Amino acid sequence: MTTDTLAPPVTVTVPKIKSELMQQRVRAARWFLLPMLLALAVVAGWPLLRSIYFSFTDASLTDLYGAEWIGFGNYLRWTTLESGVTRYRGLLVDPAWWNAVWNTLRFAATSVFFEAILGMIVALVLNAEFRGRSIVRAAILIPWAIPTIVSAKMWSWMLNDQFGILNDLGLRLGLLSQKVAWTATAETAMQAVLIVDIWKTTPFMALLILAGLQMVPRDIYEAADLDGVHPVKQFFRITLPLVRPALMVAIIFRLLDALRIFDLIYVLTPNSTATKTMSVLARENLFDFDKFAYGSAMSTLLFLIIAVLTMLYIWLGKVRFDGGDR
Repeated sequence: MTTDTLAPPVTVTVPKIKSELMQQRVRAARWFLLPMLLALAVVAGWPLLRSIYFSFTDASLTDLYGAEWIGFGNYLRWTTLESGVTRYRGLLVDPAWWNAVWNTLRFAATSVFFEAILGMIVALVLNAEFRGRSIVRAAILIPWAIPTIVSAKMWSWMLNDQFGILNDLGLRLGLLSQKVAWTATAETAMQAVLIVDIWKTTPFMALLILAGLQMVPRDIYEAADLDGVHPVKQFFRITLPLVRPALMVAIIFRLLDALRIFDLIYVLTPNSTATKTMSVLARENLFDFDKFAYGSAMSTLLFLIIAVLTMLYIWLGKVRFDGGDR
């Protein structure tokens, strides 16, 4: 047998091996994600679909399964309401709903804005080298670790107009001329809720931003120091661009949380129209007023608002990144 009749050797290229390994990893990742997706479909997907379905019916707590389909009545005409409705350009408008929308958007924008600024400041401090840094890092997370219900109840005692510590300190220091009902007055109720929320969730924002700061190479700052770059310019030219991905993640997480705020307001300022958000109003219609279909419509609208704002924020961030890369 001559060498000419031998079969040519089989050669396997390196890109082909890498492609097969990548396909195996993708298949394995899908199998690992499958239990989580099934759990989400059961505990989140199905209730969401049922809530959307009920929003197109006249369902009530006493007759969930005998509800009749009414289409967009709960969204456009609010036919399930008997009072508290005004007419605007031929449409029936619920002022309580639009007040809740305004309160929710104002709360979310204000709280996330201040939490991002304060979180960045705290993260920069915790990223510096100083004695006892590990203890300070652990202590700064205490407000975030406290359950929201506990924080709301604690602050409700501190903000009490009769025996609250804030009124007592304000009178002693001459900052107040008389006791203020912080959570019971319409002018100060939203400010009180914002103070409590910023106090509680700023450490969470700082923790995510600190994780981004830890990824910034130190030699960049050393080179900037050798070139004589001012620390303020270092922050805007080096730190802020490099931690922007972590900052975006922190802001989107907090924005989602702030838009669906419920427990803090429900405990701290119950029955206050000045702080009533979409989640609180939806809960009242679902269970207190027995307008289950109308409350489901409110919950669906809240879900759509959150989804639109989230996609808009991600899209704007992607455009910003792509424009910066070019």
